[in-house]
Amino acid sequence: MKGYSRTQAMLYPELFKQLESVRWDMDKDIPWDRFDASLLTEEQAHTIKMNAITEWAALPATEMFLRDNRDDSDFSAFMSIWFFEEQKHSLVLMEYLKRFRPDLVPTEEELHQVRFEFDPAPALETLMLHFCGEIRLNHWYRRAAEWHTEPVIKHIYQTLSQDEARHGGAYLRYMKRAIQNFGNEARAAFAKVGVLMASARRTAQALHPTNLHVNKALFPRDTIQSRLPNPEWLEHWLDEQIHFDPVWENKVVERILHNLSLLMDRSFKSVQELNRFRKEMQASLGSSAEGGAPQPA
Repeated sequence: MKGYSRTQAMLYPELFKQLESVRWDMDKDIPWDRFDASLLTEEQAHTIKMNAITEWAALPATEMFLRDNRDDSDFSAFMSIWFFEEQKHSLVLMEYLKRFRPDLVPTEEELHQVRFEFDPAPALETLMLHFCGEIRLNHWYRRAAEWHTEPVIKHIYQTLSQDEARHGGAYLRYMKRAIQNFGNEARAAFAKVGVLMASARRTAQALHPTNLHVNKALFPRDTIQSRLPNPEWLEHWLDEQIHFDPVWENKVVERILHNLSLLMDRSFKSVQELNRFRKEMQASLGSSAEGGAPQPA
C-alpha cells in the first residue's frame, strides 16, 4: 500500500469529542442496585465470563493495529479510544461477576491466554474485517440483552451493543478516508473481506475476528475462541442460547451491504452483487488485489 498525502484533516480529534460526549460511567450509568439474583441462571452467568475473556482480546488486536499501521498516526491515535472502550467492556462484565458471581471472575491467566501475536495482514483488509466485526457484535449483544433475564446484565449488554455500533461508525470514517487516498485498492480490499464476512450462512463457524485463524505457527490454537476455558462456547451461545438465527444473520448481512453501498456509491442487494464488484475491482488492479486477509478454516 503506497503512502498518502496528509493534507486531509485528522479524524481522531473529532472522533474523540464525539465518543467522549456519549461515554458511560461504570458507577453512575449501570443500575447495580436493580440486581435480582433469582433472574440470573447458571448458564447465563457462565456466558458472561466467556464474553469478559473474549472482550479482553482487544489487547492483542490493538497491538496488531499499532504494528500494522505505523504509517498512519491518525488511525493509531484513534486506537487509544477503541482500546479503552473495548477493555472497559471486559471490565464491566468482570465487575458484574465480582459483585454477583465472584466464583466466575476470570483469572489473570485465563485473560492472558487470549493475548498472543497475530500474523501481519494487509491493513485495509484488517480494517474492513473489524468494521464487519463491530456490526456483528452489535447484533450479538442485542440478542444477548433480549435472552438474559436479569435486569442489570440486560442493561450492560444493551450498553455494549451501542458502543459497538459507534465503533463501527468510526471505522467507517477511516474506510471513507482510505477510498479517498487509495481508490480502487481500498475498494478491492473492502469488497473482498465484505464478501467473506457477509457469507456466514455458508460457513460452519461464526465469522467474527475472534473466531478467525490469525497465527499459522499456533494453529489450531490461533483464534481467540480456541483459547477460552471452553473453546466450544461461542457456537453454543449463538445457536442454543441467544438463538442468533437466520433472521438475525440477515440483519448483519443487510447492514454490511448497506454500508458498503454507501461507501462505494453503488447499490449491493446481495453478496453475489458485491462479489461481482469485487471481481471488477480486482481486474482493475490486475493481480495486486490478491492476498492475505485472514480466512476461516
